[in-house]
Amino acid sequence: MADKNVLIIGGGVAGVKAALDRAGAGNKVVLVEDLPSVGGERIPQDRLITDGEFFTAPDLAALKENNAIRVIDNAEVRSLVGDNGSFKVKIHRRTPRIDREKCNDCGECIKVCPIHMYDDYNESLEWRTAVDYFNSGSGNYNVYKEDMPVCQRTCPINLDIRTYVGYIADRKYAEALATIRNKLPFPLSIGRVCPHPCEFECNRGYKDEPISICFLKRYVADYEVYNDVEPPITVPGETYPEKIAIIGGGPSGLTCAYHLALLGYAKNITVFEALPACGGMFLVGIPEYRLPKKILAKDVEFVEKHGVEIKCNVRIGKDISYDDIRKDYDAVLIAIGAHLGMNMGVGNEDAEGVFEGVKFLRDAALGNEVPNKGTAIVVGGGNVAMDVARTSWRIGFDEVNLLYRRTRKEMPASPWEVDAAEHEGIKFHFLVAPQEVVVKDGKAVGMKCQRMELGEPDASGRGRPGPVEGSEFVMDADYIFAAIGQVTDASLVEEKHGFKIGRKFNFEINPKTFETNVEGVFASGDGATGAGIAITACAGGKTAAESIHKYLRGKK
Repeated sequence: MADKNVLIIGGGVAGVKAALDRAGAGNKVVLVEDLPSVGGERIPQDRLITDGEFFTAPDLAALKENNAIRVIDNAEVRSLVGDNGSFKVKIHRRTPRIDREKCNDCGECIKVCPIHMYDDYNESLEWRTAVDYFNSGSGNYNVYKEDMPVCQRTCPINLDIRTYVGYIADRKYAEALATIRNKLPFPLSIGRVCPHPCEFECNRGYKDEPISICFLKRYVADYEVYNDVEPPITVPGETYPEKIAIIGGGPSGLTCAYHLALLGYAKNITVFEALPACGGMFLVGIPEYRLPKKILAKDVEFVEKHGVEIKCNVRIGKDISYDDIRKDYDAVLIAIGAHLGMNMGVGNEDAEGVFEGVKFLRDAALGNEVPNKGTAIVVGGGNVAMDVARTSWRIGFDEVNLLYRRTRKEMPASPWEVDAAEHEGIKFHFLVAPQEVVVKDGKAVGMKCQRMELGEPDASGRGRPGPVEGSEFVMDADYIFAAIGQVTDASLVEEKHGFKIGRKFNFEINPKTFETNVEGVFASGDGATGAGIAITACAGGKTAAESIHKYLRGKK
């Protein structure tokens, strides 16, 4: 084993001893440490540091002098893949925020640092600056940010918000976009439609207002477009021959395709999309006024340029069978979204003039004929309901009434979407629930409703709505749109294929790997985890890509 290279992850006491042991046995050792130096952390309380204080442990001194040991500090292992009896490792080393070549241990950085925080080294009893001191033997300083910031932790795809916002502040727009695209290929689209949960957790909000994280993402992406900057295409360092099929060209499927291309499967990835163009719910679920198609097309084109083949107008089970795909490809991702509207569960909802909200949005987006005059009722309280109401108002309806069975406070829709809808003229009716579609000559002419009151909280934490006796009334309408949720159309597979299908017809998966119960088949996005926000679907696609890569490499 003496001729083998050894990787040791972790530069604490055990890691240092292991490195010295293997080097003593004749191995070449690479020691990777997350902190900016091995041997632990020390934060100075005064500047009276003696010459011998840096290295108090003989092991650390021996480590420093051993030429067989290479220390990579301030770094993390991004991937570790077995390959023919050995391992291939991708290591990401963070840039030191203090120039080690120029640092002479003067301590001036501590005096002028504008950041003050609780000193966790002393159990938060005192204050400290952002500058850390490490016993590295040379007195180096470092501005080390140990924990993932709360905004990044809240982001479903864990975008490195702190870094890209910092780049934007320094007008380093290319670097900011590169940071975003390291995980997310849709900065233009997500920058327009994301409900930005990160901003609700932004620490700046405790002082005044949260940083406009989402708008900054949109700004830097728009800057690239409007200045005719061609986005750089990342070429993977290694390529693989396996073929991968992705069923569904929405946010999750395209994100998976993008990351698989970066992992080395470019030109071996085929996306099958049933619609005339890619984008999924980006294309047919989000109205043009929120996400213009030409903007979405830029993001899709960026993915395609990484060597992803896209086949539109291909419906699985009609234009090509699932069995043929399974036979021709080494791995399959099912990312078909949740494009079927849920029933309201009221009488006569199959009458003429009653529509699924998501189908109405899809038809409007594709230029199909949709109702566009008279009075409309929209049932629901989420963002889809807001999109349906605002779209119907825009295309010509004289009056749009939105019914929601709880109060404005409990609405799951983003508050700014509710405010915008109200500002545009949508009439809100809170604590009102549908009871039955009123029909005349086979066509809907109104909705029988009942007023509600809130009781004890249910599983969602919101008050449970209950009927107010004797409060029934009829609201006239020419058309009714149900926007109370979506489910998945899993008809592309048959019972013989053996998939486990959930209550909302979603594909059941391992939540950590996004594997289905069928070997070699993965599922992500709304079709796996249920209807949610776009960036969550993107995060699922990224995780699925990593799992597909591990699955394919593990077979070799």
